[in-house]
Amino acid sequence: MKSMQDIYPQQKTKESSKTDSFFHFLDNFKTKIKQVFNVSENEDSISVQRGLPASAMNKIMLCNPLSVSIPEQYGGRGGHVHETLAMLSAASYESLGLSLTLGINSSLFLQPVAKYGQESVKAPIFKRFLNNKNMGGLMITEPNHGSDALNMQTYYVKQNEHYHIKGTKHWGGLTGLADYWLITARQRMPDGNLKRDIDFFICDVNGANQNIEVEEYFENLGLYMIPYGRNRIDLTVPGSQRLQPNTTGIHMMIDMIHRSRIYFPGIGLGFIKRMLDEAILHAQNRKVGGKNLLNYDQVQQRLSRLQSSYTICSAFCSRSSEIADIKNDLVRYDLEANIIKSVTSDLMHEASQSLLQLTGAEGYKLNHIAGRSVVDSRPFQIFEGSNDILYAQISEAFLKLMRIAKESNFLRFLDNYNLTARATEYLKEQLNFDIYVQMSQRKLVELGNVISRIVSMNYVIKLSGKGFRNDLISGALTTLKQEITATISTYAFKNTSLVVENYEENGSWLNLNKY
Repeated sequence: MKSMQDIYPQQKTKESSKTDSFFHFLDNFKTKIKQVFNVSENEDSISVQRGLPASAMNKIMLCNPLSVSIPEQYGGRGGHVHETLAMLSAASYESLGLSLTLGINSSLFLQPVAKYGQESVKAPIFKRFLNNKNMGGLMITEPNHGSDALNMQTYYVKQNEHYHIKGTKHWGGLTGLADYWLITARQRMPDGNLKRDIDFFICDVNGANQNIEVEEYFENLGLYMIPYGRNRIDLTVPGSQRLQPNTTGIHMMIDMIHRSRIYFPGIGLGFIKRMLDEAILHAQNRKVGGKNLLNYDQVQQRLSRLQSSYTICSAFCSRSSEIADIKNDLVRYDLEANIIKSVTSDLMHEASQSLLQLTGAEGYKLNHIAGRSVVDSRPFQIFEGSNDILYAQISEAFLKLMRIAKESNFLRFLDNYNLTARATEYLKEQLNFDIYVQMSQRKLVELGNVISRIVSMNYVIKLSGKGFRNDLISGALTTLKQEITATISTYAFKNTSLVVENYEENGSWLNLNKY
């Protein structure tokens, strides 16, 4: 029996029309940012100056890229995960700074407001983003409380129908530029102590008594497009601008941070693809010893690892699109969020280092994409959770699951765990050993690296089942297997060396030589 599509092929389903609409939107966005970043007379100046010229940003924002993170009932495209990931990827292919700017707006402002904002404030905020091209950011980190965010000292007190917020925040992306901020604070009690729980408040810097004073702009090493600095908070916001958690504020913050980490592959994929394309093009055109670089085995090895990173990040995007909808509570996805963020950022920096190695001295310039990408990609391994900390947390979460299962053999546990069961078929020899619960922090970090790559392999195998091309899948699996094998060897090696603080005592070779 023929379907309606067979009888009336010119008539499209509502779903296919949405898909066509999105690809048209995406193509238009790609064209615009390519024009902005690839105009020869602008390219060098845009890459090395602080900030993005207002005229260039205005051209980009005419495409309304942030509409992908705004619900349909407020005039946006609906907040679909795959659309946001694709938009971020398109932006990062041309500019990592631009993609992070849009990612900050999407993951750290618009999505939290859409999920937790009070109805009375959503419509005017989303309207200003769509019509006036406003921007928003997030302020959590404080000078003495980075990774220790739960002990933040910024506080608030309730004053009738308003909240007075006071403290200091720093390293908020878009410092001095954003029109809106989400600001975290703890309630100060009458005795002066601060509550353990955390609240989020929307600050409209154009609203009465809501101005934020920038005390210092930082000379950040990379990501020149994004201003960072130290901000003095002393403002009052209406009660309607307090976010409404479903349970606690800490629970809400974890949901937001996990969702942001799970969106990292959107930024990572476009960036890695650019590194890969630049590396292949350079290897095709650069001749050494009478032949181009593609003919050298070490170059092939670097390019194949770059291509594997592209495939792994594609698998991450596929997984993120399955779980990251704002309707989902991502608090319980701590293991996946930490793995996706840490591995993606590792792959990004490794990709930039490979491109720089291939381009040689020419790439070691701030206005060359290779050198610039090294410094731009590095902070992704630090912000939103330092990778060293995340790898240790991954191990701790995994060991807890093993204790609950009363299983000490690594392979047997992995064989029965949903995030690793597909991958163990490739690694039976390497993984067949016992895990002991008590281990040093350095071993937790090394084991976290191993676990993260096994889960990554599982994602890649799952991507294969969706029809992703087999040669790319095969290359990624080989790369991951090699990396897992090497890291397990490192994990098995006993190293308890400690720093020698007074190392200068009898630590000078010059003083020991006889002249």
